[in-house]
Amino acid sequence: MIAKDLRVSVRSEQRWRQVWDQGGPRALRSQGPASLPRLSEKQFAQLEAELAKGPAMYGWEDQRWTLSRVKTVIGRRFHLTYTIQGVRKLLVRNGWSCQVPARRAMERDDEAVAGWVKEVWPCAEGSRRPVAPGSSSRTKPASP
Repeated sequence: MIAKDLRVSVRSEQRWRQVWDQGGPRALRSQGPASLPRLSEKQFAQLEAELAKGPAMYGWEDQRWTLSRVKTVIGRRFHLTYTIQGVRKLLVRNGWSCQVPARRAMERDDEAVAGWVKEVWPCAEGSRRPVAPGSSSRTKPASP
């Protein structure tokens, strides 16, 4: 009954009950993350040094570090496989954040951008469905 209410397996409920019986409520507290960071602090410092060299060092033409590129550098340098989200978490945990350009591109033409937003964007946005009562059913022929 408890397993159903908590939406867990009966085996999980039994395991938790056994832990409770042996150690009380404190034994059920979180033990922290299931795995430790795979890059040590020393290795992360080495990664930062590699990133400071820039993407061109690794053959990319532009000067943007993407999560995918950092993942590739980690794989080449440390022979470890990270997921894209794992790379993001690693960087955030070590004080890195998403960056945006500090200034606008010199080539930017503000008048052309304003014209595009005013004239082209409304057409590109497309027409929206008319607001009318209807059915959300995809199988109902009368649904809009």
